[in-house]
Amino acid sequence: MAYRLDGVSGPGPAPHDRFAAWGRWPARMALVVLALLLAASAWVPLTVGRGEEAKAPSIVIAHNKAAERPRDEDLKLYDRAISRILHGENYYDFIVSEHRRADYPVRPGAAVRLPTLAYLDAAMGVDGDRPAPIAMAVALALMVGVIAAWWGRLGDLDVDPSLRRIGTALVFFGASLGLNRYYFVLHELWAGMLVALSLGLHRPERNRWVGAVLVAALALSIREHVLPYVLLMGAMALWRGAWREAAAWGALVALFAVGYAWHLHLIALQTLPTDQVGPSWLAMRGLGGFLSNTVLSSNLRFLPHQIAGPLTILMIFGWASWRSSAGETGMLLFSGYALLFAIAGRNDNFYWGAVITPVMALGLAFVPMGLGALVRGAFKK
Repeated sequence: MAYRLDGVSGPGPAPHDRFAAWGRWPARMALVVLALLLAASAWVPLTVGRGEEAKAPSIVIAHNKAAERPRDEDLKLYDRAISRILHGENYYDFIVSEHRRADYPVRPGAAVRLPTLAYLDAAMGVDGDRPAPIAMAVALALMVGVIAAWWGRLGDLDVDPSLRRIGTALVFFGASLGLNRYYFVLHELWAGMLVALSLGLHRPERNRWVGAVLVAALALSIREHVLPYVLLMGAMALWRGAWREAAAWGALVALFAVGYAWHLHLIALQTLPTDQVGPSWLAMRGLGGFLSNTVLSSNLRFLPHQIAGPLTILMIFGWASWRSSAGETGMLLFSGYALLFAIAGRNDNFYWGAVITPVMALGLAFVPMGLGALVRGAFKK
């Protein structure tokens, strides 16, 4: 029996269709809003650096061979940190001086990254852009883990077999970004892959959440930008009345707060009044900020922004269309980060988007279902 792209075998509404029962006017309004967002996302340019318009294909490949690609200044800083750890130095003994050497700010202390990834990269043998077999094996295992987790998640939620295969292929499309060895020293790359794995391991219907919390804890120890995800998961556990799970997410937040406060304290001990103060992260870039972060930090970066921008909007729409616990979480997670990136983050912080991009593309699998439901609702008698 053939399956439709909306996940239904034969006639009738899809079982996971959030918009199936919407009336004419709500469906029409939703279509109008979606059309406006798609048009705006195709028109708004992507920006990097000091506000230059990004030409997606030229950002991806600076040279034909990765080994010849110039190393970004941020990455050089992390390279030096890893090298000094490998030579037996303590991270907090040198990281402030390395920031000064690179003419990077150390005020506020949040400008200095947590040490977790530097130690992990050192243990995995990461050395600039040179081949690192252990790190590549770990990255490959993590990618496979993300794909397997979401294959299982889609099966647990009784997603139609054809749609399950399409969704898993889209997860591979997003998660394959984690194999880019050029960015193995970038915190957001690993943190985003771990967020994708945590979300895939989460099974609230079966009261299985320990693995999701533990993986999220590792992600949060790498990059503090994972905190909104942890807070969302805790809030949703409270909403469901899952008190033990909510307590676990709350404990993770408390532990992180203590650890991060200690991190800021150690940085403050070495900070001087003459140290450079970083510019504000409250850049208020709007829709362009969100699209720049997500497109340029995902495999959509190969596409012109007139295509990549609308696809990004459709990803979130797809998550919103999927009536399930995972769909609700994804909708809130990605729309929440969209708002965050619209408010905070400068043009040169576009890589923040890697925290959420590895699994965003899964939403595209549910776009035909959602669009079909809205169109039928808008024109029904």
